[in-house]
Amino acid sequence: MKREKAFGVIGLLRERLTPYWRQIVLVLALLFVQAITNLYLPTLNADLINNGVVKGDTHYILVTGAFMLGVTLVLAIATVIAVYWGSKTAMAFGRDVRGALFRKVESFSQAELNHFGTPSLITRSTNDVQQVQMVVLMMLNVTLAAPIMAIGGVIMALRLDVPLSSVILVSLPIMGVFIGLVLTRALPLFRAMQKMIDRVNQVTREVLSGVRVIRAFDRTRYEEQRFDVANADLTGTTLRVTRLFAVMIPTLTLILNLSTVAIMWFGSIQVADHGMPIGDLTAFLTYILQILMSVLMATIMLVMVPRASASAERIQQVLYTEPSVIDPETPVKDAAQRGHVEFRDVEFRYPGAEDPVLSGISFATGPGEVTAIVGSTGSGKSTLINLIPRFYDVTGGSVLVDGVDVREMELQDLWRRIGLVPQKAFLFSGTVASNLRHGDEQASDEELWRYLEIAQGSEFVGEMPEGLEAAVDQGGANVSGGQRQRLAIARALAKKAKIQIYDDSFSALDFTTDARLRAALKKETTAATVIIVAQRVGTVMHAGQIIVLEDGTIVGKGTHDELLVTSDTYREIVASQLGEEGVA
Repeated sequence: MKREKAFGVIGLLRERLTPYWRQIVLVLALLFVQAITNLYLPTLNADLINNGVVKGDTHYILVTGAFMLGVTLVLAIATVIAVYWGSKTAMAFGRDVRGALFRKVESFSQAELNHFGTPSLITRSTNDVQQVQMVVLMMLNVTLAAPIMAIGGVIMALRLDVPLSSVILVSLPIMGVFIGLVLTRALPLFRAMQKMIDRVNQVTREVLSGVRVIRAFDRTRYEEQRFDVANADLTGTTLRVTRLFAVMIPTLTLILNLSTVAIMWFGSIQVADHGMPIGDLTAFLTYILQILMSVLMATIMLVMVPRASASAERIQQVLYTEPSVIDPETPVKDAAQRGHVEFRDVEFRYPGAEDPVLSGISFATGPGEVTAIVGSTGSGKSTLINLIPRFYDVTGGSVLVDGVDVREMELQDLWRRIGLVPQKAFLFSGTVASNLRHGDEQASDEELWRYLEIAQGSEFVGEMPEGLEAAVDQGGANVSGGQRQRLAIARALAKKAKIQIYDDSFSALDFTTDARLRAALKKETTAATVIIVAQRVGTVMHAGQIIVLEDGTIVGKGTHDELLVTSDTYREIVASQLGEEGVA
């Protein structure tokens, strides 16, 4: 069977619960023991009433009562062990699914991450997994016993009195039809609920991340209204689902109670006519209650299944998505690490886009060279940089690192050659030292201070009371933009990579700090290939090669002085920043 046919909660359970078949078999065996003892107790109770209470046989009452206590003890032990292993299996299932989702998301390229979106991936890894995990928990602790109890109860009821058992033939179909109608309407609502949870998650993340912008532009009221709309949509849908199930449980309970009344009515007539012992009527009532309670337990499970099914489909959408950027089947290994980078007639377009973002890109750079990429906003500078570490794959042409097409290299091998400072410098929660050691786990404190000195960050880190052990909040929220950039640069330097890429990494620095940092970098990276994306002309004017981009194509290539003569676009950029004197 193809993987696509296994979509839904059943497919997910079949795939992810297989490793735990031994525990499931144990739980089933214990549930079977539990069901048998439950079914046996009413028979013992009937015998106790018929042969002990009615006849006044004290010895029989004591012996049978003691035996019933022993059966009850077996029932309690089996129940405790079954619940323990059922819960342990359900928790292990949730752990494995969350781990599988995390590992799959880690393998995604930027295209898949953009397709699903961060809020949705968070919801799928948390709320959706929890919904399916709860179904497994209920299934192993409660629901698997329901069919055993129901079938056993029917057999025992028929054994006691066939005509009186006809009540079951009336009540069960009515319950089944009603449950089917409710679940048919509930499933689409559960699917909608999960999407609305994504939306609430998205709005909440945006508000928390952009709280300073919201306050600065006095948009608090607008954001409150935006959240209220998303929250109201989720609340309304949840209320519609809740109303459905609010009607279902009382209705099923009504059917259960009416069935009990009918059995007591007709059974009492038989007892009065001496057609049935009173103990048998008591046992029959117990069996009917067990049958109908089993149906009710299964119904509670079915209440959870529609939402879990929607969640399982969303989980499997992630698990079944194959990354567009993967390791080649036969990667090129042992390629010399020189740091040479070459673009050969590269074209790139985003998935589903009609026009390419980059086209006809060709240039090369090597060790000891500094290549700068400039251009107006939206010209494709960052997209071009993202092609080197294969965050995206080219749609035409090729990108070569050390003479090998990056698509023919193992991703880990490629990434080891590259030290990247992204456009948005991101720091992890932890300490300054733990962030810098992302570049080199074995780096000593002395080496970290040296990298900070090169990145012009030793001064502000030295002013922190804890120094290298100073706390860093998630995303580097407790440091300024310029400090984040300098820490990110120090982290990249710690990697000692042959290819150093700085994607607009100096934008938050003042001119003096920028100049000092570039001078220190020049001494440190003499044997590395340095690629700088920048908006400031002052940052790139001393580069050995400057690439000028406009609308995704190269419109100028050369040194600063050469481009002032040959490139109108570059002259406009210089004039806008340095004035006509800078052009002259």
